[in-house]
Amino acid sequence: MPRGTHPHRPLRRRVAAGCAALLLMALPVGAAAGATAPAPTPLPTPSPSDSGGSDHDGSDNDGSDPLDPRITEIMRKPAYPHAQWGLLQVDPETGRTVHSRFPDQLFIPGSTAKLFSVSGAWHALGADHRFVTPLYAVGERRGATLTGDLALVAQGDLTMGGRTRPDGTVAFTDLDHTYADDVPGATLTPQNPLAGIDLLARQVRDSGITRVEGNVIVDDRLFRPEPVLVPTPTPLILNDNLIDLTTTPGDRADAPARLDWRPKVAPYRVSSTVKTVAAGKPTAVTVTTSENGTRIRLSGTIAAGAAPVLKVSPITDPSSFGRSALIEALERAGVDVTADPAGGNPVDRLPAGYEGRARVAAYTSPPFAEYAELILKVSHNLGANLGGMCLMAVTTGSKACMDGFPVLASFLDGAGVDRAQVQLLDGRGGNPVDRSTPRAEIQMLTYWQRSPEARLFREALPVLGVDGLLAENCRDCPARGKVFAKTGAAVGLDALNDRLGVGAITIAGYLDKGDGRFDVFYAGVTGASTPTTDPSGILDIADDLAMIAAYLQEATAAAAPGT
Repeated sequence: MPRGTHPHRPLRRRVAAGCAALLLMALPVGAAAGATAPAPTPLPTPSPSDSGGSDHDGSDNDGSDPLDPRITEIMRKPAYPHAQWGLLQVDPETGRTVHSRFPDQLFIPGSTAKLFSVSGAWHALGADHRFVTPLYAVGERRGATLTGDLALVAQGDLTMGGRTRPDGTVAFTDLDHTYADDVPGATLTPQNPLAGIDLLARQVRDSGITRVEGNVIVDDRLFRPEPVLVPTPTPLILNDNLIDLTTTPGDRADAPARLDWRPKVAPYRVSSTVKTVAAGKPTAVTVTTSENGTRIRLSGTIAAGAAPVLKVSPITDPSSFGRSALIEALERAGVDVTADPAGGNPVDRLPAGYEGRARVAAYTSPPFAEYAELILKVSHNLGANLGGMCLMAVTTGSKACMDGFPVLASFLDGAGVDRAQVQLLDGRGGNPVDRSTPRAEIQMLTYWQRSPEARLFREALPVLGVDGLLAENCRDCPARGKVFAKTGAAVGLDALNDRLGVGAITIAGYLDKGDGRFDVFYAGVTGASTPTTDPSGILDIADDLAMIAAYLQEATAAAAPGT
């Protein structure tokens, strides 16, 4: 590949994979989106001589190897006049530092913070842990009739079967539907988001119950939702607590656009006034909702011949939504329920416990390692907050998600991570307080490289040019398939200068040296900005980080013995 060039990618896919799923807050799509929260405060830039960094020609001053000139060229681009770069590459077998630039400076991590939270949850739960969500009969059963309630006891299962393939693995797309409102290009997995609920309903019917003269209740007492965590995890999650809204252009200009949405559950209602306009005209679909989120309306335009537009709307009361979904699923399975599916979730009817109650159904999830892969591949923010905080708290018997932080702290201490070099107030890397140093992230990655589960964790990360959020980067370069890394970003609107400000774009993971050996690395930049508010400008920065990783891998493999 010629120096300074990047593989060609369609703009939509480039924007999507390059930045959208990594943001600290949603990107505006233009100056009109001025309601975006302010960008994080840029970090101060110490002089290289004070921080163990690099001198101005890009070579290191601590005895480590000189940088590939292509990397130096990226760092010297006119686009980065006020930016600070961080870089650290280490051979975990020997501990030798290969490259170092501000290794102990705190940077905004963006979603590379998920390396810490997912690792903590993995350790607390175990790679093979499966969530078993039971459904109990609470009442008196006579023959096929239950006089009483069915209680679904939520266990914090991230997908409840809504992404599970027939072989038990968890499906994902390179740009997840949870980011559909940030930039175009997000896509849906084909699985039924209510698959787990439908399975539970069929099991109830198979148990011999055909009528429930009572109510259906979601027991959501596993933990208390913590509003500090955004998005906020809930004990029951269906379809990531989102309604998917897909708009497809009509057959001709002026025709109504076609609308499809999922999952279709009472009392949610969706309508659309989106019109098809001539090919080449602007596509702009707006979603508005009622206060309780159950009435959703789409308006705007979509160009003839355009690709479908995916938007999402939040499920504001996941427990009531799950209750309605289960009642409707029971009806489909042949179980008559006297309760109104559109009613609220009557938690006051729940028993104190379920000892002695009949378990009439249960849904068992894939192993946690599959969920960890989903979280890391697509940068799943809800999953990171759920597993990385709330479920770690549950392992201690606590219902307070904030009690997950001491669990994470203890794990990091045992894993050899200098906790003083990490600041976190969530599991996703989206809180303004979140910081980490390159060295701390290297320590986390080194822990895994020395673990028996090293390969399982490494392959759960996005792979350069292959899948996840690195799928569209470097598809034709020598490093394709040889960089395994988590990406991150913190981006917001700089209203003063009518551009996007970059708190950080980061990448951290593993460089394949061949023969089953890997170096660990971190690269990041803070204090950059884009020329305009066009989100595609962020892509250029994300591409630069991906190419730095690619060049590090190429140089590392070339220098490895036997190559």
